[in-house]
Amino acid sequence: MPTGLPSWRHLDLNLRSCGLHGHATYAPDEPELAARLRAETALGEAWRCLRCGAFVTGSPQGRGPADEAPLVLRGAALKDALVLRLLAVEKGIRGALIVLLAFGIWRFDGSRSALQQVFDSYLPLLTPVFQRLGIDLANTGPVHLIESAFAANHRTLTLVAAAVLGYGALQLVESTGLWLMRRWGEYVAAVGTTVFIPLEIYELHEKVTSVRILALVVNLFAIGYLVWTKRLFGLRGGHAAYVAQRHTASLIEVERAAGPGPVPTAIPRRHTAPAIPPGRSPTT
Repeated sequence: MPTGLPSWRHLDLNLRSCGLHGHATYAPDEPELAARLRAETALGEAWRCLRCGAFVTGSPQGRGPADEAPLVLRGAALKDALVLRLLAVEKGIRGALIVLLAFGIWRFDGSRSALQQVFDSYLPLLTPVFQRLGIDLANTGPVHLIESAFAANHRTLTLVAAAVLGYGALQLVESTGLWLMRRWGEYVAAVGTTVFIPLEIYELHEKVTSVRILALVVNLFAIGYLVWTKRLFGLRGGHAAYVAQRHTASLIEVERAAGPGPVPTAIPRRHTAPAIPPGRSPTT
């Protein structure tokens, strides 16, 4: 096994997040907590990052009661954000493909005559080839679908294109809300996904495929995850309990970052980076 390569088991998501977004420092009003989060250095005062635990020189980014500290994405919160953004990516890709499909339907309606000529010209040429393979091309599903599209009138195709575009736009709105981790996005995603579950079940009833099963499983997981963990629709105390949980989590993050004991008040002069890695005493 190659050596010297990073192991995913030892990947510190907290440090990686600080590297991407910067450190998060906060000065709580509670004197005991503040004393354990603050240290004096040769470069001035330093405050411990709530996310990765490193000491960062300079003034804190915020001040106030400990239970009103910003809930930084670390630990369980960081994993929760990762799940939400994976769902956001999945819905974003799906939404973009559906919008392209709507555009394709609209373009098809405008170029129907030319496409009809191409279809009528190539179908007789391809039929003998597929017959050698034992396939009756004229009676396959895709050919029947194309023929049905040619037979549809302009109004029908326009309505279909508008409906497909609306569904694609809904997917993109859900993706945006989940990526930004907004509560309205969680509600839109939960409702929008639930509405189409009966359609997915009907499609499975018509024909079972691995893609349809996977799509149904992903959507059911998304609904359950959002409703349970985000306490949507009044579940587990609803929005009030969710806000209280966030305040409690903020206090816990401050206490966790403060550590079990007081931080030494002086360290020797340093000429390296202002942030002191977690796990190292400021006095060493």
